[in-house]
Amino acid sequence: MVKTNCLIVRAYGRQLDLLRAEASHIARRSKIDWWIEQADKGTRFCFEDAEAKKSFASICENFAIPCLEA
Repeated sequence: MVKTNCLIVRAYGRQLDLLRAEASHIARRSKIDWWIEQADKGTRFCFEDAEAKKSFASICENFAIPCLEA
């Protein structure tokens, strides 16, 4: 899979669950696919669309959860 629209976040437990739910909502609204996988320095969230990635980055920022380009 192409990993150009991915962000790495360091979140655990309930924060990670919250981000999974938000990613799912973003993908459902955009009618695209998304996936999650372990990365060396956190969890990688990937989207098929760059706009969905931007929306997810904004959510991370709103929740004060740092994210990095993957």
